[in-house]
Amino acid sequence: MSVPDVSIRDFAVAQLQTLLRAVGLAESSERSTKLLAEAMGPGCLRPLTAVPHWPSFVADDHTPVEFSVALAQNEPPAVRMIVESLAEQPGPAANLAAALGVLDRLTAQHRLDRRRLDQVRDLFLPDDPQGAFSFWYSLIVNRDAAPAIKVYLNPEVRGRESATSLVSEALRRLGLGAAHPTVAGHALQREGLDRFSFFALDLTEADRARVKTYVSHDAAEIPDVVRAAAAAPDVDPELLADVVALAGGGTGPFDRRPLMSSYTFLSGDVDRPSGYSLYIPVRDYVQDDLEACERVLAIMARCGMDTAPFVMALASMVRRPLADGVGLIAHVSLRLGRPRPGVTVYLSSEAYDVTPPRTRTRTKAMSL
Repeated sequence: MSVPDVSIRDFAVAQLQTLLRAVGLAESSERSTKLLAEAMGPGCLRPLTAVPHWPSFVADDHTPVEFSVALAQNEPPAVRMIVESLAEQPGPAANLAAALGVLDRLTAQHRLDRRRLDQVRDLFLPDDPQGAFSFWYSLIVNRDAAPAIKVYLNPEVRGRESATSLVSEALRRLGLGAAHPTVAGHALQREGLDRFSFFALDLTEADRARVKTYVSHDAAEIPDVVRAAAAAPDVDPELLADVVALAGGGTGPFDRRPLMSSYTFLSGDVDRPSGYSLYIPVRDYVQDDLEACERVLAIMARCGMDTAPFVMALASMVRRPLADGVGLIAHVSLRLGRPRPGVTVYLSSEAYDVTPPRTRTRTKAMSL
């Protein structure tokens, strides 16, 4: 899908404006759209074309932006964006340089606290970055608050074999060295199948900032993620198991895109995280987005949550019948423990392309 004479930046900004209106955050539109436009970098000023100029791994069709809506009981929704900054001539090193240039400008505009990032910068930002990415932004829009900014770093930026040692050293530098054995003991139990995949930092004051580690679980089954979740307190294993089964259409093994655990460390944490989230790539385990929508609604019912904000958000993004493609609803995540339990639904921009729906036979085979 392409729109003549419209840049990918302007296309995404228009989508954000519509999404914010749909979930009651229209008053945040001006500052949030400026932030998104800045974060996307100069390479996103190119017109949309049939083929992306850079194969970003943020989304299936290589759009460098993915939207999400975070929902919680008795709280207004929040809108989030994952963004890869693109250089005018994109490439691994050039995109990293563009992202760091964006960071300098955002620091001045939003008074970002980069102290934790500076403590681990030499670990995650080499001159010759490897892997699918090196630096992504997460932009978070909440009601009655300035947008929050988080960065995602790649533990595999020096090669997959270095990921575990990189995360261990980063946690040590951030005063969380005692937490690494806890995470490893719960989440890194299957050699070659469990691996660190993201490391994230809030760029805000220390007393409110989070440190997050992410572990991908290839070919996992429900007991694998229940064990991983037990690293954090206040986790309901029965709810977790039910949500995985609803999203994935079975108990596993989930052998397409992996399930992903996330551990949230808050101020005062030492040897274990305060919160746990599980990210489920629902698009890989359904026939089409109509089925994905039904599964998300079932998950929200299981969690006792109002479905209206999700329905409004989806309606603002969809430009085709849900049954005509798969991937608009990309992930669903369950957040457990502190600071804010709930459900987040990830929505693809589909700026470049729509993935055709799968056949029913193939979908059933994936969920057995």
